[in-house]
Amino acid sequence: MPDLCRALHLASIWVAAAALAGIAQGARADCIAERPTAMAPADPLVCQQLEATIKKPSALSLGDYENKLNQYLGSYCYRDEAAGWVHDKFVRQAGPRIATLVNGAWQGVDHGTHAPVMIWYSPDMMDWLRKNRPAEGEVDHPPPVPDGAIMVKEMFSEPASDCRTVDPLRLFPTSGAAIMIRDASASYDGWFWGWYGFGSQSGWTPDWPALPADNNSLPNMGFAQYCMNCHASAGDNLTFASPKNIAGEPGKPLNYLAQDFFTGAPATTLHQSVVLPVNANPRLGQPLYSPNADVIAALQAYVREMPTYATVSRMPSETYDNTWVGAKGPDASDTFLTSSQCLGCHDAGSTGLQFDMTKPNPHGDGLINLSPLATWRTSPMGLGGRDPIFFAQLASETQSFHPKMSGVVQDVCLGCHGIAGERQFHIDEKARSGKCELFSRDMVDATPWPADNPSAAHANYGMLARDGITCTSCHRMVLNSKASEPLGDAPQNACVDERQALLNPDATGFAKTFTGSFMVGSPDTLIGPFEKPEVGPMHTALGIKPVHDATIMSSEVCGTCHTVHLPVLQGTNTLAHIYEQTTYPEWAFSAYRTSSTPDGPLPLGAGATPRSCQGCHMPSTEQDGSPTMSKIASIQENLNFPQAESSNAPDLSVREGFARHTLVGLNVFLVKMAQQFPDVFGIRTRDPMMGKKAVDPLVLTEQAMLDQASQATATVAVSDLAITADALDAKVTVKNLAGHKFPSGVGFRRAFLTFSALDQNGEQLWVSGRTNAAGVIVDASGKPLDGELWWKDDCSGRLHPGERPHQPHYQKITRQDQVQIYQELVSTPPADTPNPVCNAHAKPEGELTTSFLSICTEVKDNRILPAGFLPVEDRLEIAKALGADEELAVDVGATAVEDDPDYISGGSDTLSYSIPLADLPKGTRPSSIEADLYYQATPPSYLQDRFCTANGPDTDRLYFLTGHLNLGGTQADGWKLKVVGSGTVAVQP
Repeated sequence: MPDLCRALHLASIWVAAAALAGIAQGARADCIAERPTAMAPADPLVCQQLEATIKKPSALSLGDYENKLNQYLGSYCYRDEAAGWVHDKFVRQAGPRIATLVNGAWQGVDHGTHAPVMIWYSPDMMDWLRKNRPAEGEVDHPPPVPDGAIMVKEMFSEPASDCRTVDPLRLFPTSGAAIMIRDASASYDGWFWGWYGFGSQSGWTPDWPALPADNNSLPNMGFAQYCMNCHASAGDNLTFASPKNIAGEPGKPLNYLAQDFFTGAPATTLHQSVVLPVNANPRLGQPLYSPNADVIAALQAYVREMPTYATVSRMPSETYDNTWVGAKGPDASDTFLTSSQCLGCHDAGSTGLQFDMTKPNPHGDGLINLSPLATWRTSPMGLGGRDPIFFAQLASETQSFHPKMSGVVQDVCLGCHGIAGERQFHIDEKARSGKCELFSRDMVDATPWPADNPSAAHANYGMLARDGITCTSCHRMVLNSKASEPLGDAPQNACVDERQALLNPDATGFAKTFTGSFMVGSPDTLIGPFEKPEVGPMHTALGIKPVHDATIMSSEVCGTCHTVHLPVLQGTNTLAHIYEQTTYPEWAFSAYRTSSTPDGPLPLGAGATPRSCQGCHMPSTEQDGSPTMSKIASIQENLNFPQAESSNAPDLSVREGFARHTLVGLNVFLVKMAQQFPDVFGIRTRDPMMGKKAVDPLVLTEQAMLDQASQATATVAVSDLAITADALDAKVTVKNLAGHKFPSGVGFRRAFLTFSALDQNGEQLWVSGRTNAAGVIVDASGKPLDGELWWKDDCSGRLHPGERPHQPHYQKITRQDQVQIYQELVSTPPADTPNPVCNAHAKPEGELTTSFLSICTEVKDNRILPAGFLPVEDRLEIAKALGADEELAVDVGATAVEDDPDYISGGSDTLSYSIPLADLPKGTRPSSIEADLYYQATPPSYLQDRFCTANGPDTDRLYFLTGHLNLGGTQADGWKLKVVGSGTVAVQP
């Protein structure tokens, strides 16, 4: 039997070999890149003039430079052997090409780092290679590649063997060219990078100006591009180039397995798929062509004209947003960088060959991208600098609420939502003028094109601000008080002391950092959660060393921004300071608090169920509780990539506890806006590194929010359901599963209960908490309840001037115009009152307000407390340990909940419903009931307040988005997100 098996095996090999030989003889393709005549410089003199320009990319704006480069490359000026340009020996594979038989047909997959290449080298580049990378061995510590050196990496359809013997001058670069041009004065890495497409059909265009047709895509070219995810693994100078590849030089190029015995469809190269993705910016959902008349009518704000698709103001394109480390290496001027500097390595699939940080999509085709970049980019944190709701709020603050303090308000608010731009502006301006000038809203729109536009001087700050709460915002924090105190004088913390004095004047310790007023560390380091990080590639590319720091895993990283302490402004006076947002203290006073902070342990120790903010909002475990395992970057590695010359590629470790940067709450409304109006947001919806290979990140962000709502926010249960001769009675209990109040965050968020009695057909007989098209809570006749809308429909004045109409906290509901709304309502200082008192104890006397800087005191706060909520004495002890005062301990508690025992230790709220049977339609009887909990990130009164208190493009943009957002058939239909429900509960006779 062994001999028979061996004979059969040999026979099968012979048959396969014969088949392959037959295919090879009969099916070889011609070189599709070959052209009948040479493509060489037509006018060497013109090329010489252009070359002088393109050797200095930083001398022109990107758009102007690309136009010159287009003339140069498009004329094949670099193919000038007479001028000393040299090229590779032949078109060569950049990695293996593997053939597989699929459904009776051969398919080939190219596994190269590039498509097959033929590189051209400028004379100065070739001279450097000969001196520093000779065939007999490379030079230790070679000098930098000289400025002006150029490499043009022409790329062709695979397999390389089809074009191996063709004259290089007759090869048309069917897959474009990757270029590197040395300009050490422009950036730390010292190279201008790019992809260029030849001819009008290539799809290549200059990146600036960013046109609508450009789809907000990743730039084709520029400094400090994503190319460094591979090239930072080179031995030196970020290039793998070797004379062994070059015609006339000794040695041979590296060889790879390349199965080329059949003809197949050319594959798209990684360069093309990244910079020229097909339909890079698809709408993820179809918005309404015409405004939703029912929504506009329900909001009752008719004073403004609805913008059109043609006239609505758009945020500048994400294509513009790229800052980088300067040539001298990271210093204070490089403290904050756009996420484009992290994208290449910390997005999945960025090398095109490996797909760590992903998993198969269990619900369809493709992969789920779990990388830090992709999950953060489409979160509310990543969208924070483009959030149309925030900018409409800022317009109200500066136009209506605090026009006399407009500059200060803009700087304060953008110090969170546009933190990187605001901070970097202060750093640079303080170094230039010695003053802490104010960062302004108009700087957020600053773009670099055209170069002479009035905003161009502030373009980098606009890029950074639009990047939201970007990577360097968190990964440079220093929260240990002893470590951060001496950093106040460091140039990277310019004006932070002034911010702390303005916002937290009496605080010490961690409380000084409230409202995002933290110090940052050295610009040449970034902190991360893992020990022994791989230093080489990041340091090579950016001059920055990743370092381990457990602080990044502490809740205080979130708490510094999610404890918002603001001045109470009246005219130009500051009446007091008060807390607008207390998500972190809510956690610190609950059963979820952990035992330590960067400053040491908190009093009272850990809560009964300790869990950090990151434990919920940056999950690092799988559904079965096991730790998530993954590498944390996508770079060129030693073992996982085709061999390369002149390489210093490391091998990354798989890390336990890889954290997904989902960072979501329940603001589905913002994400739906971004999905349906990427052109208005100025963003791309398709991840540039993964393209069509992965589920679009905005879809995953929405799903993460829906999962958060249904699985980790609350439960609703009905008990004691009974029917008597006169009434239907029931109790409803809402249990808070979050580690803070529900709702939490900015004070205008709210949740409410809808309690319905249903007949045998499921039709509603009686409802507490019914809504109209805009989510306005209405009574049985459809009339908005008092407090649902604040303004007359022409915005000429308040509906109830001087009053504070609202639904109180209920312990028992008996009418359809009574609704349990979980919310915080705040009031302004009283008008015409000298020296008004504003604090958590003050009696509300002013009007209800949505102004963050007009909060004098609370009118109502019945948001459900987290479990294990501490009594005020214990809260005060922790508040003092944080460096805060009694105000924080008191403010975090509930307001106007009367004697409800549920608001002592927290965790839930139980209330009774008693439906008089006489109130039901005549001749009907309830067959079942159901209780549903809904959430509104932007309640109707909040939206109406935006439209009645400001004008201009930011307010008009939100009005347009509100009118055209299509929520039909989604979980947020009717402008309310269903969190969870009791299900239908039968009424027993």
